[in-house]
Amino acid sequence: MIERARGAKEQELYTIPATASGSRASAHDSQSSRAVGGSTYAYEDDGSDGASIIRPSVDRYAQYTGLKGVYYNPVVQVYFLGFVCFMGPGLFNALTGLGGGGQLDSTTNSNANSALYATFAVAAFFAGSINNVLGSRLTLLIGSTGYALYIGSYLAYNIHRDAGGFVIGAGAVLGICAGLLWTAQGSLMLAYPTENQKGKFIGIFWSIFNLGGVVGAAVSLGNNFNNTVISNGTYIGFLVLTGIGVLIPLLMADPRKMIRSDGTRVITPRHPSWKTEFYGLWYTLRTDPSIILLFPMFFASNWFYTWQFSDYNGALFTIRARALNNLVYWLSQIVGSVSIGFLLDQRGLSRRFRAFTGWCVLMVMVFVVHIWAFFYQRDYTRDTVSDKIDIHQKPYVSRLWFYIFCGLLDAMWQTTAYWFMGAMSNDPAKLANFSGFYKSLQSAGAAGIWRADAVKLPFMNIFISTWVLLVAGLVFALPMIHMRVTDTSEETDETL
Repeated sequence: MIERARGAKEQELYTIPATASGSRASAHDSQSSRAVGGSTYAYEDDGSDGASIIRPSVDRYAQYTGLKGVYYNPVVQVYFLGFVCFMGPGLFNALTGLGGGGQLDSTTNSNANSALYATFAVAAFFAGSINNVLGSRLTLLIGSTGYALYIGSYLAYNIHRDAGGFVIGAGAVLGICAGLLWTAQGSLMLAYPTENQKGKFIGIFWSIFNLGGVVGAAVSLGNNFNNTVISNGTYIGFLVLTGIGVLIPLLMADPRKMIRSDGTRVITPRHPSWKTEFYGLWYTLRTDPSIILLFPMFFASNWFYTWQFSDYNGALFTIRARALNNLVYWLSQIVGSVSIGFLLDQRGLSRRFRAFTGWCVLMVMVFVVHIWAFFYQRDYTRDTVSDKIDIHQKPYVSRLWFYIFCGLLDAMWQTTAYWFMGAMSNDPAKLANFSGFYKSLQSAGAAGIWRADAVKLPFMNIFISTWVLLVAGLVFALPMIHMRVTDTSEETDETL
């Protein structure tokens, strides 16, 4: 779901022009940008189904002045974009991290998440076509409404216990809306910066977005510090913020009227049609089958959230302890992503050495976290867990530290997965299709395990499946690293 280092790698996958052979230009949590060349490019529809022509944009325009110059400044607009995702996906992360959506019984939350990821896996393929018709701002607005509806459904459920079906339905709607929101976000993040501003813009966006999870967790902690159940006020506060997030796209400038710092106009790329999306995935699989070795790693990338959020945080702790755990979890994500990103980007080391070192770090972290977790999990089941651990009790401190390590592992896993994909190819179209496999398998895995939690599969079964999948993901990735990660990626073999 986050930090600047992970966001930088994800944004590398956003810079993907559509071609006649197919490409993908949308991403979730994720949910990335590599330059297509040394120039700014305009994308123009050539009239074919989902195809585009890449043309260097050489025209220069005078900058706006005064208040108009401030409003149409791409830096200002990326702040708007960041706050849209702060209010939507950021607060969704904070709510989900509470365990059970803040509820004492996680069944409804698990079913809602299962529906969410199932519809997201499908909607992502069609979101690009919708974005082409509606434009990025309107697509962003429609996408953000799903988050307000989802949080509003929890308020209704907190008041009326027979509203569980509403929560599940809202989760299904959110899956569609999330696909739209992240597709529009990718279009705008690609369009706003010049080539030498991409790192700056990515940093601004992901810093603001990440604060959504941190601030949301802090608000829920302060609002529920003396409560035994989550208050309506927490949901109302989140609902107001997400409602504001829905309105922000209405305040954003029309990208066609914006001028970059180098005098070129902002031109948002056309996304390929869903037919082209499917063709691109098939073609990538046929021409680069080694990506299959990363499929277990992709599948596991959201699997562990169910045990961490619902079966550990939601099952063992009081509301205020859950809120504090949630806060440190998202803070630790920043540390984890930056630290593994620093290792993987050490230019003084060969890329193969960095790849194998990153793999070893992940394997060590997987076993440290899950051996540690096993000593906690063996002491409780769904039937025996009753007394909740509070922040003042002696067992809490060690369990809080454990949850910090869970956050570190999550960030390291997501960042390294994107880095492995980037190390396999320099072709943005192929990288986009790698990202397509990643998001589809990630969502499919999440949908399955959240449903397993909803039908009350034993905690130990879910925990063991999490441990096994993470280890299997790394074991299968090892031969791919050996075969495909070289000190440089050959450009001649990378064209789709």
